[in-house]
Amino acid sequence: MGHLVAAPDKFRGTASASEVAAAAAEAARHGGWTADEVPLSDGGEGLLEAVGGEPRVTEVRGPLATSVAAEWRLVPALPDGSGPVAVVEMATAAGLLLAGGAERNDPLGASTFGVGELVLAGVAAGARRVIVGCGGSATTDGGLGAVSAIGSKDRLSGAELVVATDVTTRFERAAELFGPQKGATPEQVVALTARLGDVAEHYERAFGVDVRDVPGAGAAGGLAGGLVALGGRVVPGFDLVAGLVDLPARLARADLVVTGEGRLDPTSLEGKVVGSVIRLVAGRVPVLCIVGDVDPAVVDDEQLGPGVEVVSLVDLAGPERARAAVAELVRTVVAERLPR
Repeated sequence: MGHLVAAPDKFRGTASASEVAAAAAEAARHGGWTADEVPLSDGGEGLLEAVGGEPRVTEVRGPLATSVAAEWRLVPALPDGSGPVAVVEMATAAGLLLAGGAERNDPLGASTFGVGELVLAGVAAGARRVIVGCGGSATTDGGLGAVSAIGSKDRLSGAELVVATDVTTRFERAAELFGPQKGATPEQVVALTARLGDVAEHYERAFGVDVRDVPGAGAAGGLAGGLVALGGRVVPGFDLVAGLVDLPARLARADLVVTGEGRLDPTSLEGKVVGSVIRLVAGRVPVLCIVGDVDPAVVDDEQLGPGVEVVSLVDLAGPERARAAVAELVRTVVAERLPR
């Protein structure tokens, strides 16, 4: 009897990391194996699901000023004994989906104010650490909305502020790199870049912190930089989550590891879930990487290393079924490849 560890990321828009992990584990157990479900996140969407904890909902200001009911989590204690910890996904308060997508977003007006309100809700609940996951944002306000909502470091009541991200983008490049994805025109990108420069100067005057050279400060349209100005620190999102769920120890017990995501491309190997899981396994046991679709360059260049098999659901079942039946297809792939 073998032991499978299912450690995937989400398949954005089609299946959550939990759903994919559960499908892989179900196939393993049906084949007589034991299985461990470890849904993961690189610090963006899916962070709440990966970390777990007690669900909380707080009414906050959304990205375009209308109120939204934003979910966050309170984790009473971590494996190292620390806690309580509040976990926030910025997208639940200031996400692009809340704005109606790039077509309906207001790139200049979208605000992170509600993210600051969620941070304060975590502090009010007694959290000694607040983790803010950056990803899926509608905003390029440099975090000024969140900073305005929080007001000052004193309102954090000594709580540690941790910013989880999967990018190393500098503060003033946030508009150039990500603005078009949020609906910004070329002219708006220029205006947003200039505004980010002004915001950085404001932070330096108000808090004595220069966020411009902090790797990752440009995450979520500069939200990360705003939180750094308040004393926060930026950390790689995957490493943070892996530590919180004790991933290295769980992978060490595996005879087969299943990971995956919606699309495998070169960026998947740069601090994101799939590449990081493969790095942790380091060829010790086989890795089955199930993805919605795959950039052939990743496989052709043999960037994944030994012992890794990639299965594309699009290649297996076509694009429509690959989107509509992720869990079913994952179960089938695992069952067919499970050593007996």
